[in-house]
Amino acid sequence: MLSLRLRPIVAHVVEPIAARLLALRVSPDAVTVAGTVGTVLAAVLLLSTGRFLAGGLVVTAFVLTDVLDGTMARQRGTTSRFGAWLDSTCDRAADAAVFGSLSLWYSGNGDSRVLQSVCVYVLTASLLVSYAKARAEGLGMTCNVGIAERTERLVVVLAACIAVGFGLTDVVLAVALVLLAVLTTVTVGQRAVEVHRQAAQQA
Repeated sequence: MLSLRLRPIVAHVVEPIAARLLALRVSPDAVTVAGTVGTVLAAVLLLSTGRFLAGGLVVTAFVLTDVLDGTMARQRGTTSRFGAWLDSTCDRAADAAVFGSLSLWYSGNGDSRVLQSVCVYVLTASLLVSYAKARAEGLGMTCNVGIAERTERLVVVLAACIAVGFGLTDVVLAVALVLLAVLTTVTVGQRAVEVHRQAAQQA
């Protein structure tokens, strides 16, 4: 999975930042909340109004706090169940803001009912991907499978936004969204198959 490859690289970059924030007595939970608020505001104010370059870059910067807060927790040597819950919950809010804002764009100046619907579908499927894992873990199983986890989804959509912002045709973003619709659907299916397999073994 892409997230497993990217996290060590990004973590190496943010480690000095994490150490500095801890020295200033900033908590990992505060970074989680700040990153989510920043992502939501950037998405609503920029992506929903078609400012894809600024929106893509700013959202990407705030999304990196998802690695920063985890790095801070590890450096501090303490983790908490609340912190894990907060991080996961804030991730869902950020995802909803990104795809919801793109849906707003296509319902207005973007003028595409089809792509508006695709955005809503991707958002719904993304939430299902996350819920499938959470519910499986709640039942004592694991569900770390799928070709389009959160990192993959964000990389695809934000890269497409930035590309369009740099002057490439809007078709790039349209293709990215359709691709995500397919990939998230496949991921939901992969997780359903995995949970069914584990449940059958436990029966």
